[in-house]
Amino acid sequence: MLRISKLTDYATLILAQLAWQPGRRFTAAQIAAETGLAAPTVSKLLKQLHRRGLVQSTRGLHGGYLLARPAGEISAADIIDALEGPVALTECAGRSSHCCIETTCLVGRAWQRVTQAIRRSLQEISLLELAGLAATSASGALSPLDRGIALATPGSRSGKRELA
Repeated sequence: MLRISKLTDYATLILAQLAWQPGRRFTAAQIAAETGLAAPTVSKLLKQLHRRGLVQSTRGLHGGYLLARPAGEISAADIIDALEGPVALTECAGRSSHCCIETTCLVGRAWQRVTQAIRRSLQEISLLELAGLAATSASGALSPLDRGIALATPGSRSGKRELA
């Protein structure tokens, strides 16, 4: 089962909040109030997102946080990379492999292809779509193929979203 962490889910929610009002600066307290997330969690995630170049921060009276680039230019892969590191289903599918049987493994190349396909899909989904600001199809409905890989609703027992 593939899952993103609760913190990655929350970071996506924070970024979606910023995407809903592009150009407006939000304080961490305002984001916490708008999203219903705990203020310490929001502050922690904003610092990580800032370090990874997804949000900008300004100090002072009119300071706050806003997206570092347009929501259409921030992908789901960017968000996951910022919070969890690059997606790699197996050891050999990562950027720096340390698998001791990589040279003799019969299945490694197939897992690498699967990882690449997932990564491409994550790169195709923008924050606009994640925030519900862009339709996934002309009608706004998921295609039958897309329904098979849609994210489950938050609040699963593990606190993580799951790929169906």
